[in-house]
Amino acid sequence: MKSVTPILIHLIAAARPNFMKIAPLYHALEKEEWAKPVIVHTGQHYDLNMSDAFFQDLYLPEPHIHLGVGSGTHAEQTGRVMMAYEKVLLETKPDMVIVVGDVNSTLACTLATTKISYDPIQNSKFKIQNCGGRRPLLAHLEAGLRSFDRSMPEEINRIVTDSLADILWTPSPDADQNLLHEGIDPSKIVRVGNIMIDSLEMMRSKIEKTVAYEGIGLQPGEYGLVTLHRPSNVDDAGVLDSICQALKRTARKIPIVFPLHPRTRKNLERNGLMSFLKNAEGFVLLEPLNYVRFMSLVFNCRFVVTDSGGIQEETTYLGIPCVTLRSNTERPVTITQGTNMLCKPEDLARTIEGSMPRKGKQHIVPDLWDGETAKRVVKSIRSLRDGRCAL
Repeated sequence: MKSVTPILIHLIAAARPNFMKIAPLYHALEKEEWAKPVIVHTGQHYDLNMSDAFFQDLYLPEPHIHLGVGSGTHAEQTGRVMMAYEKVLLETKPDMVIVVGDVNSTLACTLATTKISYDPIQNSKFKIQNCGGRRPLLAHLEAGLRSFDRSMPEEINRIVTDSLADILWTPSPDADQNLLHEGIDPSKIVRVGNIMIDSLEMMRSKIEKTVAYEGIGLQPGEYGLVTLHRPSNVDDAGVLDSICQALKRTARKIPIVFPLHPRTRKNLERNGLMSFLKNAEGFVLLEPLNYVRFMSLVFNCRFVVTDSGGIQEETTYLGIPCVTLRSNTERPVTITQGTNMLCKPEDLARTIEGSMPRKGKQHIVPDLWDGETAKRVVKSIRSLRDGRCAL
């Protein structure tokens, strides 16, 4: 029997949401004799609680390749990842590169991959057109999401990545439509569902056995959970003060649990708001949490206040009210079908008060948000290998 030469597949991870997206896919690919998944950690998030602990939670091995780029401006970070990953591409010559999400590393690895040229040209493991074996096939998982706000760096990353990727795996019908409106070839678009839900379901048993709320003296359904990190909310002193005032008002009625992102902590301290929150009634300030402990708090909270993308999806799936401190979202399905609502900082206290009774309200879990997305991605890769581009 002829032996199968595995397809070398790089899975790019940089920030916490990336790890949650690659984990189910890594485990699914590892079961296939024709695939060899390799985890490439760019090092964009390098704090233990912000990155490495997530690998342990998600049963992932140590990254096979670590670029170690660290922090910096958008340009510095993007440039460092491009330079470091280009060397890795030339040394390892993967057959496929899978980027996820919308962080700077997503864009950087996309640019490096699409600009690379293997010399000598290698035989492609894919039967579809793959640049004649000059470079890897590039796939974007979670493609097509749009906030239509180009002041957000993530939006630029999404648009450029999608315009260059060979295969676009989307989570929802609106993502398909966004890509079609941008002129993307329909044959490149494959709806696979929401990979974040795969991670949640993969870890559900462990999450449900964890009682993170007990360690901080709270009861299920009797606290709100807050997570903020976006520059629009935490870098402007006036906006951050407005948010803190609203949260203080809310904490008088129901305890607020607030794990602090490093960027948020730095700005709270810089603007003299850390002591304000520490001394406020009903506040519980925490260090960044690993995935299991954080999701334990999500599972048992009454509502969430966030500016994160992934939490909008998880709360919709779980039926938990979510107040998103943004003027727009690249995940509109969480509003039209789910439990999410957008909110301005000046309206925060009133919006939270209106959302609190909504726990358990009727909502619709979007199609293909079922914990089976990784299997559909593997099926898509197999179809590409066999020359069949559809699921």
